[in-house]
Amino acid sequence: MKNGKRTALVTGAARGIGRGISLTLAERGYTVCAVGTKPGEAVAEYTDALKALSPESFYVRGDISSHDDRLRIADEAFDGLDELDVLVNNAGVAPSVRADLLDMTEESFDRVLGINLRGAFFLTQEVARRMASQKNEAFRAVVFITSISAEVSSVKRGEYCISKAGLSMAATLYADRLAEYGIRVYEVRPGIIATDMTAGVREKYDRLIAEGLCPIPRIGQPEDVGRTVLALADGALSYTTGQVVGVDGGMMIRKL
Repeated sequence: MKNGKRTALVTGAARGIGRGISLTLAERGYTVCAVGTKPGEAVAEYTDALKALSPESFYVRGDISSHDDRLRIADEAFDGLDELDVLVNNAGVAPSVRADLLDMTEESFDRVLGINLRGAFFLTQEVARRMASQKNEAFRAVVFITSISAEVSSVKRGEYCISKAGLSMAATLYADRLAEYGIRVYEVRPGIIATDMTAGVREKYDRLIAEGLCPIPRIGQPEDVGRTVLALADGALSYTTGQVVGVDGGMMIRKL
């Protein structure tokens, strides 16, 4: 907490789902350390919007796939926030080329897993060590943003699916390990959300949704994920940890 306000660190914060999460938290009164890879001038519109909602919030440039950047992100976050209530592991990338599984390159595999899985795992390790030593009684949580791709096959972006499946287990492991410190850990699993990652196949998704893909017949918005994360961050489900919360319009309901 800082100056009586709850605090959050959100990675991949300047666009897409991360933007929806960070602005939702800021609107609710959180002081947010927003992390992204672009220089500050390139995300000025976003940071202006963030500060308009939460003036003490700030932006840190860093790449979570880099060991040195992860340490610096953690240092700057705790320097600016004093103590951290919530970590949201949202940063993630899709493959640069949607290649068939039999054509996937090692370089693409390493890039995607380096950010989506390895980066998130070790940033959590660094941040959780510090959160565990905090003496305040505030509710604390770690939220991993995964994807329905953690269990739904997409053979033209297999490295993405593997990264999200691994991240799902990382959430389970951290839920188990951090419980003794009173830190709750959750996995939020979005479905089809309107972001730049899905923009290239939006027509396909709109058609599938119109044909009944999701019981809730619309594409998801970043704010849908943001509101879910807010509920978890606020402790609305405080007698839970290790849970998977789907934000997918009911897409994963099994039907006969």
